[in-house]
Amino acid sequence: MSRAQILDALKQKTIFDLLVIGGGATGCGIAVDAASRGLKVALIEKNDLAEGSSSRSTKLVHGGVRYLEKALKNLDRSQYNLVREGLHERWAFLKNAPHLANRFPLVTPIYKWIDVPYIFCGLLLYDFLAGLRGLGYSQLIGRKAALRRFPMLSSEGLKAGVVYYDGQFNDARMALTLALTARQNGALVANHVAAVSLLKVNGKLCGVSVRDTLSGDEFTIHARGVINATGPFIDRLRQMDDASAEPVLNASSGIHIVLSSRFVPPGTGLMIPQTEDGRVLFILPWQGHALIGTTDNPADIVDHPQAKEEEIEYLLRHVSKYFDIAVSREDVKSVWAGLRPLILAHDTKNTAELVREHLIEVSASGLLTIAGGKWTSYRKMAEETVDQAVRTFNLKPVCACHSERFPLVGAKNFDRQGEKLLIRRYGFDPDVAHHFHHAYGDQASNVADLSRSGLGARLHPEHPFLEAEIVYAARHEFAERSADVLARRIPLAFVDIAAAKKVLPRVIELMAGELGWNQERRNEEMELSMQRLTVAI
Repeated sequence: MSRAQILDALKQKTIFDLLVIGGGATGCGIAVDAASRGLKVALIEKNDLAEGSSSRSTKLVHGGVRYLEKALKNLDRSQYNLVREGLHERWAFLKNAPHLANRFPLVTPIYKWIDVPYIFCGLLLYDFLAGLRGLGYSQLIGRKAALRRFPMLSSEGLKAGVVYYDGQFNDARMALTLALTARQNGALVANHVAAVSLLKVNGKLCGVSVRDTLSGDEFTIHARGVINATGPFIDRLRQMDDASAEPVLNASSGIHIVLSSRFVPPGTGLMIPQTEDGRVLFILPWQGHALIGTTDNPADIVDHPQAKEEEIEYLLRHVSKYFDIAVSREDVKSVWAGLRPLILAHDTKNTAELVREHLIEVSASGLLTIAGGKWTSYRKMAEETVDQAVRTFNLKPVCACHSERFPLVGAKNFDRQGEKLLIRRYGFDPDVAHHFHHAYGDQASNVADLSRSGLGARLHPEHPFLEAEIVYAARHEFAERSADVLARRIPLAFVDIAAAKKVLPRVIELMAGELGWNQERRNEEMELSMQRLTVAI
């Protein structure tokens, strides 16, 4: 179904069971859960799918090591329960999207003997809480073994290390895959459609007036229930519903920087348990590069937050502290900032101390809001939200929730040996085959077939992305802008800004041919994407 057909369907006088506002992890997860229960679902997103916080994570599927530490130190049951839930959801996440998420070892370096039993026992407890759904047992390793696993580590004063396991995933494509899965189950999904106002009859919500931000057209969508899943922006919609509504969120900003692969070995990450100001820092291999993050500072809620130079310097300073490799600002290939939606706590100004739990609220008019949470728990949040929606709006689902064991698009026939098949059948280079296999799963052959129609060239010689992916994204993956493709269908902008700028004209040319853009639209895309690539992805 094309975007024009989706918009036409939304403009009909159909009354949906649920209208979900927000196309990030939470909103897309809700759309999957509700549609798979047989409910009639529509989802709108004012920008692109996962354009906000959901594409700017640390790319980890985790229970939350730092939350466990705080739970033990402060005897905090809420932090403890958050870890248990996260470890359970980590298992479901990896099972439902094995092409996008994988088991991942991390090393924690220890430079003081007194820290050895404390850190090791804490990670053993982390394993224990995971139970039979654990990803591997933590192990204490000696100094030499730690340096073999992570040769870049500063050897001076290194005593030992602990290896533990979490998951790693592709966040932007995970959100896209949820949207594709929702569509496969009957949901209507439209990005670049913004909620303008809420429609009410006798004080009760009955729909939303929306605007297509690409064409400017306005129309209404009617629904029995409206769900506010707008991440950091949920208070804006709550106050659109009720101007007197008190905020429930506090936002913090986390930035990440990307360096070349020489700063991290393939297949193993580094977790620094305590920086100079008590935060946790990760140095991870990602997309053939080194991903370093994150900071955690109070932030204003804006669409495209910008990284501050002092935050970049903070991360570089810690890389220098823990590595024997010199690093400078010139080594940074990409940088981005993201907002974390944290449940408001009035007794603390330190966002690092806030619990990343979620909150479900129903207003007097019937606006159902889901606030807070994190990527790992998206499925559980969606389940609880749809359960609440069924009760609140008296909906009649065809079946109960079954999302705990529900393969997403690309997962059903995923073959872990699929890379070899792609190399053999299509002649792909190993890095291209690896990318296709893990970005598209069992759908990889559909994109690969397209590469045979004159679209088999690499976009950039140093990266594994092919021209066929641009056309496929515009044709099948909701991509409507060149920035949608460069930042979220393929992650080029997130790993190499200079390369993304270089290929932008070709991306616009390919999308223009597929979507029928005139010269004015091409110029608009060039200007907007260059602005994004220069200021904030």
